[in-house]
Amino acid sequence: MNRVYVCSCFGITDKQVKEHAAAGACTPRQIASATKAGTDCGSCVRTIQGLLGRGACPRRELLEKGELAAVLAADQGPAQDGQGLAEAA
Repeated sequence: MNRVYVCSCFGITDKQVKEHAAAGACTPRQIASATKAGTDCGSCVRTIQGLLGRGACPRRELLEKGELAAVLAADQGPAQDGQGLAEAA
């Protein structure tokens, strides 16, 4: 099994980036929030941008339609263990 590492600092593979993109991450910043990729040396950010491409992004499509509330709700996701976002940060 060949692993193609996108982020050597945190051991993040292209497969992991693609999985997060399929789950709705549309930007390198959203990938970084999920995986830490791109937050240390930053050399992988352009590779992540390339993997994300310019394809359809559900959040971007909602923003273009003016549905900001739906985007914010998608970003929050369900709180785990009864904790709010402020407590998790």
